[in-house]
Amino acid sequence: MKVLVIGSGAREHALCRALSLDPDVTALHCAPGNAGIADVAELHAVDALDGAAVADLAASLEVGLVVVGPEAPLVAGVADAVRERGIPAFGPSAEAARLEGSKAFAKDVMAAAGVPTARAYVCTSPAEVDEALDAFGPPYVVKDDGLAAGKGVVVTEDLEAARAHALACGRVVIEEFLDGPEVSLFAITDGETVVPLQPAQDFKRAQDGDEGPNTGGMGAYSPLPWADPALVDEVVATICQPTVDELRRRGTPFSGLLYAGLAITSRGVRVIEFNARFGDPETQVVLARLKTPLAAVLLAAAVGRLDAEPPLRWSDDAAVTVVVASHNYPGTPRTGDPITGLDKVAEEDGPKAYVLHAGTKRDEASGEVVSAGGRVLSVTATGSDLEKARDRAYRAVGRIGLEGSHHRSDIAAKAAAETTS
Repeated sequence: MKVLVIGSGAREHALCRALSLDPDVTALHCAPGNAGIADVAELHAVDALDGAAVADLAASLEVGLVVVGPEAPLVAGVADAVRERGIPAFGPSAEAARLEGSKAFAKDVMAAAGVPTARAYVCTSPAEVDEALDAFGPPYVVKDDGLAAGKGVVVTEDLEAARAHALACGRVVIEEFLDGPEVSLFAITDGETVVPLQPAQDFKRAQDGDEGPNTGGMGAYSPLPWADPALVDEVVATICQPTVDELRRRGTPFSGLLYAGLAITSRGVRVIEFNARFGDPETQVVLARLKTPLAAVLLAAAVGRLDAEPPLRWSDDAAVTVVVASHNYPGTPRTGDPITGLDKVAEEDGPKAYVLHAGTKRDEASGEVVSAGGRVLSVTATGSDLEKARDRAYRAVGRIGLEGSHHRSDIAAKAAAETTS
């Protein structure tokens, strides 16, 4: 099978890495890709938001599957354009992707499906914002209704900060604060059958101890030794399957990757948000543990044959990923800085530790790999337990040089300590 992956981040590098290890994949392409993806796939310059251009590229390459990675192309209808050309695409339609593209739409679907989530108000005026903030009180949870690259959510005790974010968003969802640890659970679906992956936990705040501003994610780990063994089955039964069934009932079946961001609250599991694609950085650790070849599973979801696939097989190893971010991220990042040490990680830490590229490119003049975004690298490692995976990941991080960069030093630290105590 020839496969084309759309996107340019560490999520797409993780997908490409997994697909490159699949013996059924005879040719692997990525558009537009990055400096790291170029090592495992042939890159193509294309506007990832241009459905016609992506479909033309897929047709010219004669691929048997297109995997759309990021949310913006999905909401823009890129998967629809590919399917209209008769090419299987892994990723929901633009209509179904509204589950991520509009927080208000997601709340409406959850209400109809009986899915447990936070109580919320959809606000479009200053008066509605003030009423909602007053009704819930602190801590305030304010979410931009549309796509915001993982940075459209503010959780704060500061009323004025909450109000300012709400007014800057236009249409906004204000909801009750959900207590308890957060979990990310991915489920592959063809619109009927739902196949869950292993759960992961990510770290949204920029600094150790969950301090600092929200980011797109600074690290993740899997498995979750503290989680109830019945959690995955419960989430599929009460959240994922009802949501997939409701979208099919509405005539907009969801085919692709359903990402449930969950809070394990004192009152039970609640949905924080849905995403319509693999999450970043959780994908990095989930795919590091997946033993089943990936291509056949994604193709089965794309063509409606997921019920015929055998159960997924998983490694017992743990996986940890640490994000190395550029200077000033999550503000306006500094770019163009050389990245050193990548070869050293490959030589001294592989294959148990490896680097997945996110915001990188190869400088045409110098030939060096340089930073090209906010989250630059995802350093991922596996081990027999979280402590070993964590040690390997941070040892590899220590080999990398990127001036002004920063990373969290506490990814999976608490879970690792609880496992070994």
